[in-house]
Amino acid sequence: MLDLLYRRRSIRKYKPKKLDSETVQVLIKAALLSPSSRGFQPWQFVVVDDSDVLTQLASSKKGAGFLKDAALGIVILADPAKSDVWIEDASIAATILHLTSESLGLGSCWIQIRERQFSESETAEQYVRRILSIPENLKVASIISIGYPDETKTPYGDQDLQFDKVHWHNY
Repeated sequence: MLDLLYRRRSIRKYKPKKLDSETVQVLIKAALLSPSSRGFQPWQFVVVDDSDVLTQLASSKKGAGFLKDAALGIVILADPAKSDVWIEDASIAATILHLTSESLGLGSCWIQIRERQFSESETAEQYVRRILSIPENLKVASIISIGYPDETKTPYGDQDLQFDKVHWHNY
């Protein structure tokens, strides 16, 4: 697991290669196996592999343009009525998708949607909700872009770890 964490880096450049259905199913299963507070599982997922829709979603906020080149986008939703910690539960699912992607030799990147803007008059969440016909009771937390990496990043090493942020027994 530690080796996986050292290797996992945010990837924003993807090869123009689709994912096979078995790989997509592994990613979906991983998301559905994500831990959640009290087992409430408030999350839901919209899996997008249509390039036209990915291109639309790439416009959801500044800095998301690379999504148009990804093979897959997984939109992470959650129902606040099911859990008061839906943000944390959705974030755990996103992390599980990152780690599973890395374990499959895929690249991934988190695209923050919650609390971001599409335009002056529309939030990124409202934009994504409109594009994907998401019901109003669900919140849009993030989108995870996934694909075959077209860039190489050096894995982290111990020298990159900020051990000064670790405190023992008290601050």
